[in-house]
Amino acid sequence: MASMLLPGAEPFFLPGGEHGVLLVHGFTGSPSEMRLLGQYLQQQGYTVLGGRLAGHGTTPEDLARTTAEDWFHSVLDGYEILRGGCGRISVVGLSMGALLAMLLGTVRDVHRIVSLSAPIFLREENRLHLLPPRAASVGQYVPRHRKRLSDIPADCNVCYDRMPMLSIHELLAVIRRLKAALPKVRQPLLVVQSRRDHTVQAESGAYIYEHVGAARKQLLWLEASGHRVTIDSERTTVFARTAEFLAD
Repeated sequence: MASMLLPGAEPFFLPGGEHGVLLVHGFTGSPSEMRLLGQYLQQQGYTVLGGRLAGHGTTPEDLARTTAEDWFHSVLDGYEILRGGCGRISVVGLSMGALLAMLLGTVRDVHRIVSLSAPIFLREENRLHLLPPRAASVGQYVPRHRKRLSDIPADCNVCYDRMPMLSIHELLAVIRRLKAALPKVRQPLLVVQSRRDHTVQAESGAYIYEHVGAARKQLLWLEASGHRVTIDSERTTVFARTAEFLAD
């Protein structure tokens, strides 16, 4: 029996022009964290699809039953939906969603890619050295602490409060896959990384910028935001630079 979606975690479609933008949320998150960005891009004339990754927006138990391949297929599905009505498609991803966005660029005709807070190196505070082997991770969960944001509507901050340890192994697999594939990512790329990211080491942004195969690339450093830059204090800067880059 399928689990019910959490209120606010629904995918969203915002019709606009012939340039479609696929928004991909992060690990344990939901389309809600991309909604404000999506509304901004629609106002700039884009058609926007905020997709939902398999296992997200319902229960952590659902997430534990999905794999990295399931998540990537969710992104492929979103691309195909947009391709039905848009002449060109760009993709914007947050955190793990940014890894999936760049991977999409290696197998599909993508116009532009925007990577927000993509993890290549995770901070030591995540205590990955304590992660048990895959077999011992089955049925095990750890709390997920989220930054409270007072000026963000509740339906733009819908996420899980605990993570399946099994899914962390899948996340690490996505990181390894993208790291190896970076030279094959040749679309124009905007990399956005906050120096105060509490989840991802800031060096991740520089690593992607240096190793990606794209000839046209930009690196935007943020100084005050945490990890989820689409709903943090510098989001208006992120929105404006994203729209500007997509239109370039």
